[in-house]
Amino acid sequence: MASRLEQDLSCPICCELFRDPVVLSCSHSFCKVCLENWWKDKPLKTCPVCKSKISMDPSLSLTLKNLVETFTEERRQTSPSPAQPECSLHSEKLRLFCEDHQDLVCLVCRDSRTHKDHSFTPIEEAAQELREQLRRDLTPVQENVLARSRAQLESSEAHITAQARRAQTQIRAQFEKLHQFLREEEESRMKALREEEEQKTQRMKDMMAAVSRDMEAVSQSVSETEELLRAADASFLLQYKTAAKRLQQRPLVEDMGPGALIDQAKHLGNLGFNIWRNMKSLVQFYPVILDPNTAGPRMILSEDLSSVRRGGGQEVPQNPGRRGNYCVLGSEKFVSGTHSWDVEVGEKLWSVGVNEFVQDGEVTVERGWFLRFKNCYYSTYSPSNGLKSLSVKKKLQRVRVKLDFGTKTLTFTDPDTNTDLHTVTGFISEGLRPYFYTEDEDVPLKILPRNITVTE
Repeated sequence: MASRLEQDLSCPICCELFRDPVVLSCSHSFCKVCLENWWKDKPLKTCPVCKSKISMDPSLSLTLKNLVETFTEERRQTSPSPAQPECSLHSEKLRLFCEDHQDLVCLVCRDSRTHKDHSFTPIEEAAQELREQLRRDLTPVQENVLARSRAQLESSEAHITAQARRAQTQIRAQFEKLHQFLREEEESRMKALREEEEQKTQRMKDMMAAVSRDMEAVSQSVSETEELLRAADASFLLQYKTAAKRLQQRPLVEDMGPGALIDQAKHLGNLGFNIWRNMKSLVQFYPVILDPNTAGPRMILSEDLSSVRRGGGQEVPQNPGRRGNYCVLGSEKFVSGTHSWDVEVGEKLWSVGVNEFVQDGEVTVERGWFLRFKNCYYSTYSPSNGLKSLSVKKKLQRVRVKLDFGTKTLTFTDPDTNTDLHTVTGFISEGLRPYFYTEDEDVPLKILPRNITVTE
């Protein structure tokens, strides 16, 4: 293991002690040759470590060069000289390097038939030449690895941005749909309130008009009676019966009766709950949602992540959960309880079921249990039994997958006929995810929504 001092005196590019070290304006140092190779064919000169833009030519660091030479000399003096290896055939010192066999040989080997007419070089010269060759070969390898890593990261960054933009668009569309529903619901309820207000206000106006007419008649009767009271006795007595009878004929004040006022309870009672209940027709609930980050490059998912079909190849970044070209997993891992989902299936090759990844030492192993349709035949697959033919009387339009951790069973059912197709029992798993595979470009595998029940 290199010491801290040796690390500080090593070039970040070739990871060896500096050779003709140069220092950049950002204070990072490199071998002159390493830096020139790094900048070759690059339009912009940047520091390989901190990526700072470099506008000035690098200057030779004499201090660093002297430190490297001092360190090398001290290490040579303090390090014991390694024993020179001997030839296993002749017990002679290995002093030459056979360029034809690329191997160390002794002086006796050189004169043998095995190495007749071969080219030989002293060990020191051969080592120096091959070191230089290895350094030259190392630089493009490092650059290619870093370039590929950078390209992958840039691709992933662009993919993340595109994912976020698509998600934002879909979120806004969903909320606009809900906002539109709420605006229409609000207008409908305000309209009903306005109509009731107009109807009952008009009734009050009609009743007030009738009262006004009656008040005029009463006022006339009161005036006539007051005038009679001032008449002579004989005249008063002659008209008394008529006046008394007229006073007894009082106008009847109409009772408003029930329902005259605004029915606030009808308009405001459980308002939020009733609006939410009416939204059932607007929203859907899917028991399983597809995970785009596990979809193969040929998988096309719907915007609501409820269906998948085969499509053309597309660029997708590497992801640990991505498996194959034509499969995709559910977004949730089930570890307990009971779960079921119905899938509308297609006419071509498809599979539905569950999948898990288990750790076997340092290796991750993928296992799956699923029902498969291919070439008009149905079959089941499990890690222990492989593919097994399955007899199905009626062509399947839908498949129900039911996972019960309590009974440790996985059941495939035809929900149209309520017929059990296949049951896996006794399996133990630390977590299973729904699995979907299709090569159908026309008819997607579609997870069916579940009915929503609102209990009051």
